[in-house]
Amino acid sequence: MEETEFVECVPLGECGLLLRWPQEPAPHLSRRIRALGEGLDRKPPPGFVEWVPGLRSFAVYFDPDRRSRAAWIEELASLWKTLPEEPDLPVRSFTIPVAYGGEWGPDLADAAQSVGLTPEHWIALHAEATYEVLLVGFAPGFPYLAGLPPALAAPRRATPRLRVAAGSVAVANRLCGIYPCESPGGWTVIGRTGMICFDPLWHPPARFDIGDRVRFHPVALPG
Repeated sequence: MEETEFVECVPLGECGLLLRWPQEPAPHLSRRIRALGEGLDRKPPPGFVEWVPGLRSFAVYFDPDRRSRAAWIEELASLWKTLPEEPDLPVRSFTIPVAYGGEWGPDLADAAQSVGLTPEHWIALHAEATYEVLLVGFAPGFPYLAGLPPALAAPRRATPRLRVAAGSVAVANRLCGIYPCESPGGWTVIGRTGMICFDPLWHPPARFDIGDRVRFHPVALPG
């Protein structure tokens, strides 16, 4: 493990580095992490293979025969220092229709009761907020969304479900997310959307990217 003045650097085998930041996940950190990766895409250093963002980490993979790990640490530190605190990224805004509660959001009533709200008040607070994509991961196209009102924070389920339906809108602690496909999951499911988050035939295949803004719009439960 090596230390630089800006981040912890951990080797990932012979062909990679993991950069880790000590602060909690936050939109400004995620935007700078995206800007760091896009900087590598624009001017790939010798031996560059790919980069992978995390909520507060950044992995880079490279050909060690083309450039040493020490040279990569120096390159990344230099690039990080040149990034503005608020990078000018191409971001988009989405309004996502959600059917809250009932069979579409089986955890909504319990989530509302646990914080002393009616389901209607919980929905109103959730839909009034503006969210920002911190990361796309876990499953292909799954957006981790910051911006959940503190009053709505909910823990993960004690027992994860083996099957969570595609399009399920869910919360966990201070984050919100959308399941892009049917999968196991332990988040608190409060609704469902018909919006498709991932299609391997799209380019890029994920609908969302880091920094995108999201609002949720309540719609009537399907009949």
